[in-house]
Amino acid sequence: MALDPFADDTRRIVSAHEIGQDLSMLSIDELDERVGMLEREIARLKEARAKKESSLAAASAFFKLGQV
Repeated sequence: MALDPFADDTRRIVSAHEIGQDLSMLSIDELDERVGMLEREIARLKEARAKKESSLAAASAFFKLGQV
């Protein structure tokens, strides 16, 4: 399938944000999308960290029970 450079293509390609990339060509809406995406990712990372901390605390408590 050949691409028509004159076609009215309203599809958007949302790429991952690259730390340190040039932001000068992004619109305000695109910047807002990136901020939202990064905020969701931060929340996901914090949730994963909290789960790992909880697992670590549970394992630590379990193994300390057997020590005298």
